[in-house]
Amino acid sequence: MTTASKINLLGLPLDKMQAFFTTLGEKPFRATQVLKWIHQRGVHDFTEMTDISKKLQARLAEVSEIVLPEVTWQKDSQDGTRKWVMKMPGGSAVETVFIPEDDRGTLCVSSQIGCALDCSFCSTGKQGFNRDLSAAEIIAQVWLAVRSFEGKDEVRQRRVTNVVLMGMGEPLMNFEPVMDAISLMMEDNAYGISKRRVTISTSGVVPEIRKLKARTDAALALSLHAPNDQLRDQLVPVNRKWPIAEVLDACNDYMAGLGDKRVLTVEYTLLSEVNDELEHAHQLAELLRDTPCKINLIPFNPFPNSGYSRPSNNRIHRFRDILQQAGYVTTVRKTRGDDIDAACGQLVGQVVDLTRRSERFIELVESGGTAAARAHLRGEQ
Repeated sequence: MTTASKINLLGLPLDKMQAFFTTLGEKPFRATQVLKWIHQRGVHDFTEMTDISKKLQARLAEVSEIVLPEVTWQKDSQDGTRKWVMKMPGGSAVETVFIPEDDRGTLCVSSQIGCALDCSFCSTGKQGFNRDLSAAEIIAQVWLAVRSFEGKDEVRQRRVTNVVLMGMGEPLMNFEPVMDAISLMMEDNAYGISKRRVTISTSGVVPEIRKLKARTDAALALSLHAPNDQLRDQLVPVNRKWPIAEVLDACNDYMAGLGDKRVLTVEYTLLSEVNDELEHAHQLAELLRDTPCKINLIPFNPFPNSGYSRPSNNRIHRFRDILQQAGYVTTVRKTRGDDIDAACGQLVGQVVDLTRRSERFIELVESGGTAAARAHLRGEQ
């Protein structure tokens, strides 16, 4: 059997792994065994799974595999941030970033190769769009990050406690693989990360936000970046299809369904003299008054030819102060890993986008919604 016809077990959540073993005539408990071997023990060779018979090991090798992307580059920042470049089939690459803190380690994971949304201040979108990542390719970033610290004295201080889907791509435009990967992140027999510590970040894809509550209870973050539709239309083009009011309504509905007093995280990239005026802060405070949330202000991280600059610290602090005075929990995200281009908005990978699919994607989102746009990205239009 050729590799192309084998199932990559790396991306199967528990229910799909159980279904797989059922097709082999095996008991469902085999799924739990293999999940633990792959994700908790880091084994990707069936012959090392010692509580599985040699006959079943051979059968698994015939019909399945455990395949990981190639790490082509890895570097640590002066502040301890680590970035990987991972080469995917087809030649393009994605970037993954680990950010250590005193009490946690946050892994920023990519969900697509490139991004079609073309937010004006994000370097990823400027690279165009290549394709969606599979569930295996998404969870592989977690697998490799966890393994990279094994056997080191620092492993306890640098373990992955949080995962944010804030890397390359719009997670909700790659819905099913992202749901499978998130299931594995929170699965007790895999990574066992708390639902409060797995965060989906979206630019506001309303139909998929409304689908979330039937599939997951992960945390949600909204990349807002503007306090009104006129400005957001310029910065986040998908806003032309789903304006702010619709996006907030969908987010509020999802958060209300969680039932455990969690709040939406609102991400707001501050661009000097674009969206950082005092009037913008007051507009934002008014806009969010019916949305239980915390606000994360992100000073712009420069990249070549962006046309934007980082606001001064005084402008950042004045903006923050207005929101705090209005009663919002507001933090300013520290710039981490900028010396290795690992800061928020700087991830580019190596994206081949020769068909201009990103431009056509935006046209389809505006006119036909997500179904037509996703079909276009899959090459069906």
